[in-house]
Amino acid sequence: MDPSDEQAGAWTEAFDAGKFVRKSSEFRDHIETDGTFGVESGRYHLYVSYACPWAHRTLITRTLLGLEDHITFDVVDWRMNRDGSWSFNPEEEGATADTVNGETSLEGVYNRAFAGWNEGRGIGTVPVLWDRQHSTIVNNESREIVRMFDTFSQAGLGNGVSLCPPELRQEIDAMIDSNYESVNNGVYKSGFARTQSAYEEAVTALFARLDALEAHLEGRDWLVGEGAGQITEADICLFPTLARFDLVYVVHFKCNLRRIIDYPNLQAFVERMIDLPGIKETCNWHHMKAHYFWSHQNINTFRIIPLGPLEGAHTK
Repeated sequence: MDPSDEQAGAWTEAFDAGKFVRKSSEFRDHIETDGTFGVESGRYHLYVSYACPWAHRTLITRTLLGLEDHITFDVVDWRMNRDGSWSFNPEEEGATADTVNGETSLEGVYNRAFAGWNEGRGIGTVPVLWDRQHSTIVNNESREIVRMFDTFSQAGLGNGVSLCPPELRQEIDAMIDSNYESVNNGVYKSGFARTQSAYEEAVTALFARLDALEAHLEGRDWLVGEGAGQITEADICLFPTLARFDLVYVVHFKCNLRRIIDYPNLQAFVERMIDLPGIKETCNWHHMKAHYFWSHQNINTFRIIPLGPLEGAHTK
């Protein structure tokens, strides 16, 4: 197998008929007020990549719910290893060491949670929510981690805000579901397609959904709720993809029918999110861009990282 194919295959289940199929999350326990994994300040730790849109969701939620003093985090190097794994590199700006377990790679963290992880289990992905008390991974599914953080806030460890109020939960879930396959995963299906037909199918669905979201946001600030809406998990799950779109996906994943800056309402939404207190600090533009162009040699053989867009052009 070509090394570039091995890299792409390490974090996907299959390329069926030229189509990209995302790897499933393996750890699916939950933090509950009266469960095995209880709500406690300082007990849990996040492992993330600033480059990864899924991990970005958890950092945004941590910030918006005021959980900075209760949940710590470490950041892997933006360079994905040839086999698709992640390493810690405190010498790289924006990255850190593993301050909890002292591992040099995320694989080491997974091996601590599941003995023999490397023996046929695949590659460890971000984000990871780690439990110091039981020395194990609680969950590595971003959407579930985001919702668990709401439990912290409602239990008095955050600012008391809810990003998933019960009366909006059905609408929030429906919006997230509608955006996931076509947009969040759609950019990857476009970029990793191995046939023209698979690419065209994915990119057509992607822009059809972006068109629909542009119309939906007319006269609205947020995706769900009455009137202008209120910020919820639905916004948090969409934003990381849109934030990377003009910076990376337009070129790298061939998502070039239009840019987000060409959609007035979607662009305003991105700017509104970035203007929220603390959110800009979760956006490491260098990690976002360099990771994709450097790591995916099956797409970008010589690891050429484009100079553009000009700084700020994708966020103004």
